[in-house]
Amino acid sequence: MPGFYSIIARYYDAENTDKMDDVDFYLQLAEDHGGPILDVGCGTGRVLFPLARAGYTVHGIDNEQSMLERAESTLTQEPALRQKITLHHADALTYAMPVKFKLTLVPYNGLMHFHDQAAQLKVLQQLRQWTQADGRLVLDLPNAGDVFASQDTEAITLERTFLEPETGHMVMQQSVSYLDRASQLLRVTWIYDEITADGTVKRTFAPLVLYYYFFNELNLLLKLSGFEVDEVYGDLNFGDFGDGSERMIVIAKPV
Repeated sequence: MPGFYSIIARYYDAENTDKMDDVDFYLQLAEDHGGPILDVGCGTGRVLFPLARAGYTVHGIDNEQSMLERAESTLTQEPALRQKITLHHADALTYAMPVKFKLTLVPYNGLMHFHDQAAQLKVLQQLRQWTQADGRLVLDLPNAGDVFASQDTEAITLERTFLEPETGHMVMQQSVSYLDRASQLLRVTWIYDEITADGTVKRTFAPLVLYYYFFNELNLLLKLSGFEVDEVYGDLNFGDFGDGSERMIVIAKPV
């Protein structure tokens, strides 16, 4: 069965054109810490390309070839960036990364794809090996406390509409989800209704499972993996983390 990102690859950039609120945050961290920089779960290069355009040497790792093919397409259009960008098609749990980084970034919920403690420890230990002794690991996650306090609904929610650029078709993106608070797993099905040229609708289902972390839990996982928390923010403007914060952005340093 195709993986989630294989199913939605051709929609990804179009549906995330407005998801640029974290780019300035990473550019500021890059200015503070320098490169080289690793983008874990880089996908089509949403974060990777702005960093490279700003002059930083950036590596990206992703296990979904169809997403990396779209990053390669962008590189073809911007060949000057090839000297700044290296893409690794690999599994972060097992890959022997040949470079160590000043900044190791796991943007926008990336760590949520690791659902059990063994995988979480394994990937964090890998990231520790890939991070320079004076470098930083950055994890951008939702604030689980805020999410767990919200009311459940089984309704189908319209998330957004957008134009799929290759065909020009209008796409309505919807979702239906269930949060299992005992296992801390969110089970969400994304539904893409693509209106074709003859007015018929092509529906694509893309199921996804994500794991919610609480701060004390993540703090312990980081300690067991050779990191310690340096800073934690509640938003992408370096605001304080606390009750009601939308995000939980953790910056950790190697021990």
